[in-house]
Amino acid sequence: MDRFKADRFLPKRAILFVNREKDNAQTLSDEIRLELERRDIHVRTLTYEGKPDFGAEPGYDLAFSLGGDGTVLWAARSMAPFGVPVFPINLGTLGFIAAVHPEDWVKVFNLLLEGKVRFSRRLMLEAMLERKGKEITRQRCLNDMVISFSGIAKIIRLRIYAGHSGDPEEPAGEPKYMSLGQYRSDGLILATPTGSTAYSMAAGGPIVDPEMEAMILNPICPFTLSYRPMVFPAHETLIVEVEHKQRSGVLLTVDGQITEPLEPGDRVYVSRSQWPGILIASDRSIFYHALKTKMSWLDTPKTGGSYA
Repeated sequence: MDRFKADRFLPKRAILFVNREKDNAQTLSDEIRLELERRDIHVRTLTYEGKPDFGAEPGYDLAFSLGGDGTVLWAARSMAPFGVPVFPINLGTLGFIAAVHPEDWVKVFNLLLEGKVRFSRRLMLEAMLERKGKEITRQRCLNDMVISFSGIAKIIRLRIYAGHSGDPEEPAGEPKYMSLGQYRSDGLILATPTGSTAYSMAAGGPIVDPEMEAMILNPICPFTLSYRPMVFPAHETLIVEVEHKQRSGVLLTVDGQITEPLEPGDRVYVSRSQWPGILIASDRSIFYHALKTKMSWLDTPKTGGSYA
């Protein structure tokens, strides 16, 4: 039986990702551990300050994220290959992902156990870095991947290709890619719908419903104004090639947390990850509430059959 479709959710092992730089993180972590152990749930706690330097392993049913959206990103990337949902408790400012208030966690947890809290499956992207025909690394993101300069900002030269390698409507065979041309800009953002409200939005990109399956290609301050943000279906594969004429240092940054230096001639293949990020109590209604609050969208009362 699919544990996410069962009437009740019965975790036996939980892992806690705790950002100790957040106020009351340690106190809340101890509270959660004691409550879970009281319910015969085995608990492991991973704490960090600054940048996390740990991963996770299989064998857990549930992961708690105690921090802000950044902690959720790390937890989601770590647990996605094991199909473990993340329970995001917000210890920072109002976030788009970390949705559960600390004082509400027991109430939400009880609703989860009763099968009354939905699981939000979020598209994740995977980047494969190829250098001289060899795979160098693979990285996953829940928010975005950014290609930019590693030093003083200059115009960056990239070539972009798009292909239909995973389109279920296409016949099997070798993927075919089409060139989207040369991009000269301060950088490039490749974002998920979840990440559409992060760096991509600040760079003028579209806001996309977080449960859609799409990829956003968004140039940062393009040299030619005709280059605009584009949205691609999730089955597409995008290739970003660093031009051989590129002399300044280029960097690939994943979810703002992992960096990989790029060299002239490198290719970054970006496609949907085989594993989604699974979030608890972070559904569309919570997303739109956060969006309205952060964007200061005001509700105008209806008067006389029209909106003033």
